[in-house]
Amino acid sequence: MGRQMSPRQLLEKLVSFPTVSRDSNLDLIDWVEEYLAHFGIVATRVPNPDGTKASLYAHAGPQVAGGVILSGHSDVVPVDGQAWDTDPFVVTEKDGKLYGRGTCDMKGFDALALWALVEAHVHGVNRPLQFALSYDEEIGCTGAPPMIDHMRASGMPIAELVIVGEPSMMKTVTGHKGSAGFRTHVKGFEVHSSLMHTGVSAIMQAARLIDWANQMNARNQARPPSDTDAIFEPPFTTVHVGTISGGTAHNITAADCHFNLDFRCVPSETPDDWRDAYFARIKEIEQDMQAVHPDTRIEVEQYFHIPGLKPEKGGAAEALVRKLTGDNGTHVVSYGTEAGQFQERGYSAVVCGPGDIAQAHQPNEFLSIAQLDEGAMFMSRLLSHLKE
Repeated sequence: MGRQMSPRQLLEKLVSFPTVSRDSNLDLIDWVEEYLAHFGIVATRVPNPDGTKASLYAHAGPQVAGGVILSGHSDVVPVDGQAWDTDPFVVTEKDGKLYGRGTCDMKGFDALALWALVEAHVHGVNRPLQFALSYDEEIGCTGAPPMIDHMRASGMPIAELVIVGEPSMMKTVTGHKGSAGFRTHVKGFEVHSSLMHTGVSAIMQAARLIDWANQMNARNQARPPSDTDAIFEPPFTTVHVGTISGGTAHNITAADCHFNLDFRCVPSETPDDWRDAYFARIKEIEQDMQAVHPDTRIEVEQYFHIPGLKPEKGGAAEALVRKLTGDNGTHVVSYGTEAGQFQERGYSAVVCGPGDIAQAHQPNEFLSIAQLDEGAMFMSRLLSHLKE
């Protein structure tokens, strides 16, 4: 049997793996698998299609249904262009804070979950504890669905509920927005810009779609929200363009323009509704383009879809987390998580984890030691609950 590591030690180890979403996470997965194997815990991998990444899940406790899943993700966002005061992949303590990429989002929770899983295996529980660690959460929660489906088909006992440990300051989050992302390619027709009326600028046509996004945001913000939508911040659906590229020279109408657009939807609306509205606007613009040149077009690929987390009446996950935290407040978030994906596959789900989402993705990201300690107490209370 190996040496058990503390949550702090586990956090330091996990942060040392630079698992930026664009890169492989296999070094971290290798280490987690080996660490669990030291204690006799068998982990199961679920690789991505090209084998460069993998999710992992494991089970501790009796082989019976009705346990608890602790769900986290292994990937982090890039540090490129950010002004860090310390090495982002070395946990550095200063003024009661632990600095490092992923300390808050969400390797702090991953460390706590790993610690709890080993504790459950070594000291025993009467109800199972399971750990699920996905890839590519940061680019649209794309790694979780195949992992969840694999878990359900594996013969491993089906858990009753899941706690997704995104940073919530250890508050009980029972709802979040749904979202969808679309890669858009506007294909124009090149001519000299002095004759631009005979060509189609992909950039200028893309700008019409981006301006549609601005118009939708202004309209949505101006409308009074429903009672359910009003508890979100902001209380309306947002349309966002995060990246754009295109064109070859200042005096050529651009042949190509690529941009990514996403929706974050309040409960009264759905990503599918907004997809349909976006496609309708695309069709109008595409018709205008093809009236100038028939070879122009707009191509769209949906690259993520994250269902919203719906508050559950009498939900087992909410009841347990409120019992363990003592939190009776109403909390929802505008960011997406894997909780909605677990929920749509039959699990009761809630979000609760250490850290403040305001620190996520920021230079000098940190998790306070107080939040890590509060998370450790939560896990201890969870283990006691599973022994009852």
